[in-house]
Amino acid sequence: MNRSKTTPRSLAPELLRQQISGLEILSRKPRGIQRKTPLLFVHGAFAGAWVWDEHFLPWFAEAGYSVHALSLRGHGNSHNPGGIDWYSVQDYVDDLAQVARSFENPPVLIGHSMGGFVVQKFLEEHEAPAAVLMCSVPPQGLGLAQFSMLLARPSLLTEINHTLNGSDISLGALREAVFAQEISPADLERYSRLFQRESQRAIWDMSLFSLPLTVFMNRPPFLILGAEHDALIPAFVVRTTANTYGETCTIFPGMGHGLMLERDWEKCAQFIAAWLSALGIL
Repeated sequence: MNRSKTTPRSLAPELLRQQISGLEILSRKPRGIQRKTPLLFVHGAFAGAWVWDEHFLPWFAEAGYSVHALSLRGHGNSHNPGGIDWYSVQDYVDDLAQVARSFENPPVLIGHSMGGFVVQKFLEEHEAPAAVLMCSVPPQGLGLAQFSMLLARPSLLTEINHTLNGSDISLGALREAVFAQEISPADLERYSRLFQRESQRAIWDMSLFSLPLTVFMNRPPFLILGAEHDALIPAFVVRTTANTYGETCTIFPGMGHGLMLERDWEKCAQFIAAWLSALGIL
């Protein structure tokens, strides 16, 4: 079932690009028998659907899933009316709802970082068969993670704030923020061209103004994942999310914030697939 890391991308299921109401969707479908329940991936801040197609979309498609990743408005090749700084977390929730409604069967939601926060907000008004929160902003917001970064990595926090104001992030800061494992200079340079600005309004929403109302949330089975060396959402913050929802969490040793881009990404993919299988997600 598992796609080897050495399998040429040309042999992976075909990448399909489409637009739904101006939102970029990247999709891959298995060549053989297709599982009934699709997977919908939601990227984090400063990113786009592309982060999932590096490894996860081909891998899960080969495991028999119909897989899809959206770029939230203002990200990737999605529309950008009015400029990204005006977009709220609720705008991103509306994007997710628009795409989720397009499937015949409700998708499993897999959100990373800000995307995990968007998934939590989505569940205030909508349902999903299951949800995976990867290095997610917790329901209490960004405050705890920001304070931790201020104490442990103040220069990184400063550079991220400059990026919010339109500055390019340095390769060193990108590596520190996203990766704990070895990454080639060529890949790091390529990723630096793909990462982008984020909405300042959305950051404020995640800090204080639009926190999830957990008492009203529809709670599907949750899988809560973190990384031992995450510079942005430390492992203790991931445990806070798990405790809030009465769940356990899994922290991947030796890995950083970008679980889907790290050298050992396949360990994370395998873990998610095994969890979905144990749930009976078909």
